[in-house]
Amino acid sequence: MTPSQQTPLIRQIVFILAALVVIIAGMREAAELVNPFLLSLFIAIITAPPYFYLCRRGWPNALALLAVLSAVVLATVGIASLLAGSLASFTRDLPQYSATLESQTRGLLDWLEVHGVEVPKTEMSEIVSPGTALRLVSNLMNGLGSTLGNGFLIFITVLFLLFEARSFQIKLKCLASSRGHDLDTLYGIGEKINRYLAIKTMTSLATGLLIGLLLWLLSVPYPVLWGTLAFLLNYIPTIGSILAGIPVVLLSLVVGGPSLATWVVVVYLVVNNLIGSFLEPRFMGSRLGLSPLIVLLSMIFWGWVLGPVGMFLSVPITMTLKIALEGTPETRGIAMLMGPAPTPEEAEAWSRLCRRD
Repeated sequence: MTPSQQTPLIRQIVFILAALVVIIAGMREAAELVNPFLLSLFIAIITAPPYFYLCRRGWPNALALLAVLSAVVLATVGIASLLAGSLASFTRDLPQYSATLESQTRGLLDWLEVHGVEVPKTEMSEIVSPGTALRLVSNLMNGLGSTLGNGFLIFITVLFLLFEARSFQIKLKCLASSRGHDLDTLYGIGEKINRYLAIKTMTSLATGLLIGLLLWLLSVPYPVLWGTLAFLLNYIPTIGSILAGIPVVLLSLVVGGPSLATWVVVVYLVVNNLIGSFLEPRFMGSRLGLSPLIVLLSMIFWGWVLGPVGMFLSVPITMTLKIALEGTPETRGIAMLMGPAPTPEEAEAWSRLCRRD
């Protein structure tokens, strides 16, 4: 490539990077407006398949829309009413739990010192603060609650998104036929995104219900709160289950000692391995996964841009981007780099696909 050819390419790259910086900065400043819209889009994508199913069964559009939105409202109100009491009690008791954890940490450091292990107590207390994990849970749930406080705006946005969904498909078909374009690729991307979010939502719901029920049977305080947290963080593969389990294990140490904490660890290991390592791959396929590094980076990035809602939606957003990149030959290599390490069979399939394109 000659220098004269490199100059426009460099300018294009610089322009794209500058545009991304402006867009990201704008999203960060407008997070209060962007978050309700993203949640509305997320809910609309999940509820669109039942809405289309009812329409195909002969239901009038208005009645199908009313049935789907009523189910969403009832589920949201029910969960919120159950969660509100648990979150309020947890926030009220949080200082006591944090003080007990810090006291237990100091006792452990004293025990290590008695047995000849020199530990700088001041530095360790600043680095290792178990109470911080419990405070992070409170901040995360309160942040999500403040966003869900715009319930009317979210409901209206979901209503219009679903109302326009069917007509938007017709508009795309008319546009494609008038210009001679084929929208099969676009529809394939949309179907993959819908399928991923639907399966992930069902497995996350199963994870939250199982963990909440088992923690209730173990008499761990606030099982509804921990079940909801497990449901939300299950959208984040691998890392999410760890983040959801840490505060529960710490709380169980306070209220029940090491034996209860051990049972809690067993519950999280069994449930997350059963659903995350067995059920999800059977329904999704391994190609719909993400690299653990990409998961961590996306969670940090979207959490920085959009706050708690960004952390919750980080993997669905990144997964949507990966599926979209898989849909075009020019960007399939980037999608492969974002995924987990491929098996030899998958690597050969990728190679054949790229050579064919």
